[in-house]
Amino acid sequence: MEHLTKPLLAVAFLASFGSSMLYGYNLAVVNSPAEHIKGFYNVSLIESYDWAPDEELLTILYSLTVSIFAIGGMTGALLVGRLVTKFGRKGTLVRATLLVFVGAALMGFSRACKMPGMVILGRFVTGIHSGISLSVVPMYLGEIAPKNLRGFLGLVPSIHICLGVFIAQVLGLHELLGKEEHWPLLLSLVVFPTTVQLMLLPWFPESPRYLLIEKGNVHATIAALKWYRKKGNIQVEVEEMQEEQRSLSSIETISVRALLMDRCVRWQVITIMVVNIGMQLSGIDAIWFYTNEIFRNAGIPEPHIQYTTVGTGAIEVISGMLGCFTIERLGRRPLMIGGFLFMGLCCAGITVSVLYQAQLTFMRYISVGCVVGIIAGFCIGPAGVPFLITAELFKQSHRPAAYTIAGCLNWLSNFTIGFVFPFLETATGPYCYLIFCSICLGVAVYTIFIIPETKNKTFMEISQMFAAKNNIAEEELTPNGHLKLDMMNGYGTLGHLDSK
Repeated sequence: MEHLTKPLLAVAFLASFGSSMLYGYNLAVVNSPAEHIKGFYNVSLIESYDWAPDEELLTILYSLTVSIFAIGGMTGALLVGRLVTKFGRKGTLVRATLLVFVGAALMGFSRACKMPGMVILGRFVTGIHSGISLSVVPMYLGEIAPKNLRGFLGLVPSIHICLGVFIAQVLGLHELLGKEEHWPLLLSLVVFPTTVQLMLLPWFPESPRYLLIEKGNVHATIAALKWYRKKGNIQVEVEEMQEEQRSLSSIETISVRALLMDRCVRWQVITIMVVNIGMQLSGIDAIWFYTNEIFRNAGIPEPHIQYTTVGTGAIEVISGMLGCFTIERLGRRPLMIGGFLFMGLCCAGITVSVLYQAQLTFMRYISVGCVVGIIAGFCIGPAGVPFLITAELFKQSHRPAAYTIAGCLNWLSNFTIGFVFPFLETATGPYCYLIFCSICLGVAVYTIFIIPETKNKTFMEISQMFAAKNNIAEEELTPNGHLKLDMMNGYGTLGHLDSK
């Protein structure tokens, strides 16, 4: 791909490996040892309080263990705006690694200490890390990427999310770490990717857009661009950043409240709300959290369930790679529309297959196929595109607040599904998937009529595309100041501000 350099590829994989992959891993890692964790809670309550909890209470405790991760994620998302403004994009990722070590220690030593609360608290702390990184990684990659590579680099984190899910499923096999005595180790393995990231990521430059637009550090901006780009003229890219800076009424990062009140970005805000809620309420989290239980209810023989689950993980990784390598060819909208439509049809397929599996044995395999279809459809488009377009729809001053809103809604929806799904499935049976179906189809329709194609567009061009929808005259988006950058030997050198 044109303009794809080794440093760009390296930082994309490194940032995703130690952050996004952990999100996927933590989503799926509690699926395999579910019965072991419930057993640990049961034994601990009996030994500590001489009280034997019933099955319903154990289900509630396990649901809390699953869903508290999302509460931590929402907490992390609320911190994103302040953190990235104060420490930068890369700086925030590096500092957030401390949370992984704390969370892993709590979960890893929980059984030795006979304290179930350490598992729940550890999940909460790792959730905070994922809430931060899930927003900061695509923001960082979106700002360092040339416009023709934003889609490709923006979906690298989604590949790592899928890879994290797959690794958790493989390690959770009974032959590996799926045994009762190994579940604390399985939960705490997140420290290894984070250690690699902590050792290497500090050596890479900060986002050039952050350095120039928010910090006004031209020397560091030029150095960062030289690091990430092939040798050549970077003046055009610097001028595009300058144009964005001139368009800002203030280089200060605006608050969430100010973003919600800003009529210039009304439809951009509505868009990130719709796609982030939609991606979580599409049913994918129910699949990730309760894969084994879904296959069990579909009639898959118990010995085959764990291998079927691993197979779905492999499909996730392949689908994520397919989306990554086709997004710059097909665009954002086709992947979003196609992904949500396909997921909606597969959700309806699960309902039909479960209803008729008693009469038709082959329906259980249709059910498995539909689960695989939901995962594939999600990983090809909806898994990564919402985070990508959150970066693309907003200018520098609005982006941190936009990621805060998107992240909070994303995690709140994640928590809702993680906690409510077991009870929803009990109450409605297979018909619960029709709810997911309607949500998927609704987001697809919204994408068709509202969201423009942002492929190969600058951030300023994308803002102008929404001007008509927001009833904003293009004159209101024009620059209000000047920032000139001299040229020397094909590169920009230290510039100077002109205030006029």
